[in-house]
Amino acid sequence: MDELIENAPCGFITLSSEGKILTINKTLLNLLHYHTSEHLIGKHFNVLLSPSSQIFCQLYLVPLIKVKHAVEEMFLTLLTVMKEEVPILLNASVQDNGQIIGVIFPIRNRSALEDALINARKMMEDAYLEKEQALLELETKQQDLEQANQVNTKIMRETERDLQIAKKIQETALTKDIINDNIQILSYYHASKSLSGDIFGFYQITPQKYGIILLDVMGHGVSSALITMSLQSMFQKLISKGVAPDMVLKELDQFLHNLFQNNEDAWHYCTAIYLNIDISEQTIEYINAGHPPAIAQGKNGVQNELKTTNPPLGTFDNIQFTSRTLRYKPGTRILMYTDGVSEAFELNTLNHLLNDTISNPLAKTKETIQHALENKENIYSKYNHDDQCFILVEL
Repeated sequence: MDELIENAPCGFITLSSEGKILTINKTLLNLLHYHTSEHLIGKHFNVLLSPSSQIFCQLYLVPLIKVKHAVEEMFLTLLTVMKEEVPILLNASVQDNGQIIGVIFPIRNRSALEDALINARKMMEDAYLEKEQALLELETKQQDLEQANQVNTKIMRETERDLQIAKKIQETALTKDIINDNIQILSYYHASKSLSGDIFGFYQITPQKYGIILLDVMGHGVSSALITMSLQSMFQKLISKGVAPDMVLKELDQFLHNLFQNNEDAWHYCTAIYLNIDISEQTIEYINAGHPPAIAQGKNGVQNELKTTNPPLGTFDNIQFTSRTLRYKPGTRILMYTDGVSEAFELNTLNHLLNDTISNPLAKTKETIQHALENKENIYSKYNHDDQCFILVEL
């Protein structure tokens, strides 16, 4: 070692990349009361450090050297041959060959070093305790979450099972297609959720008269479905008894008002269209309560819309429902639908579909409209949240 370095006014030490002592100058040897370096060369730098400084080096010095390749003003405590503590200030850097060069300055004021070491140890202990506490709390919360998930899963399964049963009941209440020599009535029904706010029914009142009704309750899901089932029970009795169309709608309207008269927050309204068909007179008496207009198409392709005659059910008190009557000729077709159907298409699409299939059997027309709806649903499924229902009638 160069004589100037050997007797420099500061300690000088070189270490291998593993921390083993390669050289140490006389100044540092004298500071630590070593007569020679032969007992230190090849040993780890830790032999010169106090226990607390060994920990400090492991936590701070080694990571800093690896990341920054240098440290400045690192406070450490060295031990003399007699194991006396000597506070020092260390500056070190990593050379190209991987060796570490350190310059050591003894310092008199030990309070800063001791405080730093004490704080470091306290921080480490506090961090360890906080970690243990956090892990314990996390484990407890995970157990609570697992239990809650198990309960929720059970509830969801039970709810899904109940909804499926309710859906089957709702679908069972829908009337079946009517096909005879005088009339054909076909229907399509698709709920946006497990339960639907759409409901319909068609009944042979007498050998010459048929009643067809289609309703759409505001909203979707359980609440709308419960209302539709209540309305279905009412209109089935009324229509089957041959009650006049205006009285059928008036009774349904009054039912909705009575249902929500003390609970405005739960209020629901309902659109409806009702057709009373007399095949002997070849007349259609209808009432449209805020519902999308039905399309009546003659055999010659001329189309008429059965537009709104009254506001929706459940909106205003004491509505006087008025019906309109039109005559038809054999071969006339009627398309009734909910807004979930019309909103799936561009304007007049349903009119065009009816016209394009005018010479096809009614079942083929239904299939055409149904396929068009299903194609639209595949394209816009994430935007389509409404129930879909339509009825086709051929006289």
